[in-house]
Parts: sequence; structure tokens; C-alpha cells
Amino acid sequence: MVSTLANTSTDWLSAQPPRGFSRYTSSMPAIPVDLSIQARWIVPMTLRGQVLEEHAVIVQDGRVLDVLPCADARRKYAPAAEALRPVHALLPGLVNADTRAARSLFRGSAALIPPPARSQRLQQLERRYAGSDFVRDGALLSIAQMLKGGTTCFADRHSFPPETAAAAAEQGMRAVIGMPVADAPTAWAQTAAEHLTKALKVRDEYKGHPLISTCFAPLTALLSDATFARIATLAAELDAGVCIDLHDSAGAIAQSRARFGLRPIERLESFGLLTPSLTAVHMVCVDEADIARAQRGGVAVCLCPEADLRRGNGPPPIAALAAAGLRLCLGSGGAQGDQSPWNAVKLTALLSRTGAGAADPLGCWDVLAAATRGGASALGLEGEIGTLEAGKWADLCCVDLSAPAMQPVFEPLDPLVFSGSRDMVTDVWIAGRQLLAGSQLTRLDWPGVAARADAWARRIIAEG
Repeated sequence: MVSTLANTSTDWLSAQPPRGFSRYTSSMPAIPVDLSIQARWIVPMTLRGQVLEEHAVIVQDGRVLDVLPCADARRKYAPAAEALRPVHALLPGLVNADTRAARSLFRGSAALIPPPARSQRLQQLERRYAGSDFVRDGALLSIAQMLKGGTTCFADRHSFPPETAAAAAEQGMRAVIGMPVADAPTAWAQTAAEHLTKALKVRDEYKGHPLISTCFAPLTALLSDATFARIATLAAELDAGVCIDLHDSAGAIAQSRARFGLRPIERLESFGLLTPSLTAVHMVCVDEADIARAQRGGVAVCLCPEADLRRGNGPPPIAALAAAGLRLCLGSGGAQGDQSPWNAVKLTALLSRTGAGAADPLGCWDVLAAATRGGASALGLEGEIGTLEAGKWADLCCVDLSAPAMQPVFEPLDPLVFSGSRDMVTDVWIAGRQLLAGSQLTRLDWPGVAARADAWARRIIAEG
């Protein structure tokens, strides 16, 4: 009988990583711990290509305490709860490094709005519903989809970030909330100064929160020089991240050159924004000079292959970006499609076999690294999540490899990358709390969220 840990308090979320344990000997009594997860395979993502067989992850106070062989774990620890997963692979929770969570409520609306006017019409609808329950309900819908797919952390860029932050915190979901900055009026603020003032207020509200952090999220690479200069100053002073769509289309580059005489990445470099704290989303239309600039700055690149293909912008040059040694992570890219990361995982592996640098494509471990530790690094969370090692938060994803599409399993990495899907994810833990058990959501009220999503669909149809 497998039991699961049901935490009734959140005090331990702020606990520091465990330390100071002495060497264990067989004469010592078993150490009481919160949870032991024993799996057929564990992919800790610490060493390239490493896969552990018949190992256990020990969790105490929401953090990983130990990773060791199952036999040793049974002798050394006395868990309050055990999760036995004999045909599963356990790995760090996946990180969706770029989303627009609220837009999940527009999924399927393409059939109602002709493509030439779709983007403008969706923006109009978003402005109409912004500030209502729309953002919250959309965030909850996305969180449900992400949890079912094994995602334990997401970065979001949408109007009214407090709504998304509150929804994530309430559900125990880890999130990096992008604080939108624009020169023109938006549903959230009227001027660049007001955007930044509200952004700093959100940052202060969640400062020190164990699950929620923030970054600056310029809405366009066409911001004024004054606004970019202010963002650069604040980001440096506050040691804050910056996330922005960069070189996502040929049109965006042409607009920047026409208005400023520079390509977008050249403008960011001129403001000192090409640093390891910058996440450049998309990077589809890049040349060798663009990649060299990104490489010199140490920026992270968020690949959104599904969104790029849906928009007709073409896939990002994954092989060339990887060959340059850039930090890669994966995201949905604001698409209204599947929020599960598995499509992006498979597309990234396949697309790395095309274009410049394809002679040395990404291996399966490298693709999974982009989906886990790569996302953690891009979001400034590499010290807390992204790998399974002592001291880090126990953000975990468990995948059933007994499905027909996975068989036979010679090793788990290839089937995870090329056959993995949200239907195979059975368990998700975030900070040691189980939010998905037996493929069922344990905390989120899915029937209620689904009913509200249906109500929004009916309203959009009626008003659209």
C-alpha cells in the first residue's frame, strides 16, 4: 500500500536546506523523515547522462535530504510516507520558462476568428476581460494542465501579474511572475513609469516568498531608450531578471532597424542588458553576429518551437544556439496550445538535427536538461531547483514507463524524450507536497476550474 504525504502546514516551506548529518552506520537507529520515493530509474540531472537504477529520493521539510540506493534507504531512514514506483522514472520537475497562463482560455478560438485579424482581436478581448476573474481562471486552467504534464515551475508574462501570482501561490505551484513594462497604455498601467511602480510593488509583496519570485518583462523590444535605460538600472540594482521576446520574427527586426537603426539584440547590448540575468525568448531570426552577442553576454535562450511553428515564424536554430554554448530552456511562448512541455521536448530534440550545427545534435539528456536545470538557471533558481540533490527543494516529476509507447525500455532517456507525454505523468511533488497523485490533482478543484473555463468560452463566443 503506497501512502502519500499530506502536509497541513506551510511553515516548513521557509526551512533552510538540511545540513550537518553525520556518517550513518548499521548500528544507528533509522532516521525519521517525511517521505521516501523509490523508483526504478532516477534521472537526477546532476551529471551528464547519469541514470540511477533502484534508487530512492528522501525528502525532509520539503527539500531533498538524500539520494541513495533503495536498499540503503530502507536501512537508513524511517519515512512517515512512502511512494513505491517500480516501473517509473523520477526526475526533477519540468520548468516551463515562458507562458501566458491566462491565454489558455482562448484555446480553440482560432476557428472563430480569421487568422489575419486574430492577434488584434485576442488583444481586444484580453483588454476587455483584464482585471476580472479572467486572468485568475486562465491561470488556474494552465496550472492544472502544467501539473498534469509534470511541470513544477513556470514563468509567466501577462497583464495583471498579481492575479497569476496569487493563483500559483494558492495552489502551491512555483512561479516566476513577469512584471510587464510598456510605454503605451495597457490594461494594467498607463505609462512606463506606472508600469515600473506597480512592478516594484509586486516585487516587494512577494519578496522572500518560498514559491513566487519576479522578473521584469518588457512587452516589446521597441521600448523607448529611456524605458530600457530605467529597466537596466533597476535590474542591476535589484539583481533582478529580465525576460523579453527577442528576434521572434523578421518583422520585429525590421521595425527595430527602421526606428532605431539597430537590431533588437544590438539595442539591448547598448543598454548593458545582455547579461546572465536576461532570458531571450524565441531567438528565431538570428545570424552569427546575434549569437556571438548572446554568447558574450551569457544570456539564456528560451526555445518555444511549438509556438514559433504555429505562428509561421519558423523554428529557432537550435543546433547553432546549442553549439555556441548558450544556456537553453523550454517554454510555451504564449501559444494557446498545449501547456505540457513534452511537445517542446520532442520538437527540440528533432529540430536540433536540422540546420547549422546539426552534425552534433542535442542528446536526450541535454534536451531534458533544457527542460529542467536549464529552466531553473534561466529563471535564477538553479540553487533551489532543477536537479535532484541534497538541499534543493523537492520539486519532482514521476513518469510511468510501462506504457506501450515506452516499451521496451533499454534506458529511460530516449523514451522520455521521444515518447513522453502528459498522459504518462503519474506524480508531481512541489516542495515535497504532492499535487498530482495517480495522475489526479490533489489540491486544485478541477471540476470548478473546468466549469468556469466553459463559461468563459460561452461568453467569448457570445461577445466575440
